Amino acid sequence: MSESADTSGQTVVVAFGQTMKTLRVRAGLEREEFGRRIGYSAATVASYEQGRRIPSPRTIERADEVLDAGGLLTVWKEQVERAQYPVFFQGMATLEKEAVELLAYDTHVLNGLLQTEDYTRAVLDMRRPVLDQETVEQRVVARLARQDIFGRWPAPLLSFVLEEAALRHPWGGRAVHRGQLEQLLLIGDKQNVELQVMPTDREHNAGVDGAFTVITRKDGMRFVYTEAQGTSALQTQAEQTTLAAARYGIIRSQALPSRESFDFVERLLRSL
Repeated sequence: MSESADTSGQTVVVAFGQTMKTLRVRAGLEREEFGRRIGYSAATVASYEQGRRIPSPRTIERADEVLDAGGLLTVWKEQVERAQYPVFFQGMATLEKEAVELLAYDTHVLNGLLQTEDYTRAVLDMRRPVLDQETVEQRVVARLARQDIFGRWPAPLLSFVLEEAALRHPWGGRAVHRGQLEQLLLIGDKQNVELQVMPTDREHNAGVDGAFTVITRKDGMRFVYTEAQGTSALQTQAEQTTLAAARYGIIRSQALPSRESFDFVERLLRSL
């Protein structure tokens, strides 16, 4: 299932690229001139047209405008945007855009919404089997784009509980580690964000079964997302989502309060 879904996503990207090339040629524009008008090099335009890179929604809108395509490119925007994520995460990426509340408990690696560019790249570079560099760059861009959630209005309510172990892993080296902790302090200072640390010396932890995210849409529909080893599950059954939200509440009560968590991250940063 995963392989066919990934192939489907690549098919969308290739089809979009072919459509853009056809419209560019019809407009009588060379790649260099077209690239200059949309703010990219000819090589990048070639990557888009050949389906090797995925353009951002803004790039698609600009290309449609420059080529006077009348929506022939923007109609692809949602499908192309979804294709930039690994197949197991595509449903969750869509939900994040619609969330009014997001509750995330992470144990090993920091939540993607919290990651710096360097941290993200370091984590992706450690994947086995090894990811090719174009895939790494594509996923870095996609992961950073998700962080638009912090600037959205109305502001969603965001809560993160982070295991101490996830904070201490020096993925990417000392400089990357420092930059990541500094970013956590900046994000944790936002009014709509609660960031808490679960110390490793806690004798009780309701998160013993692992990481999960509870997400609620504005229509009140709640979802529970779990992920492991390139696979994921998205639960919608009311009983399971209610229990997950309750479990998250217990985890929060067992973790350090927000102010103490902030101090914990500051002390860790000073120790590096």
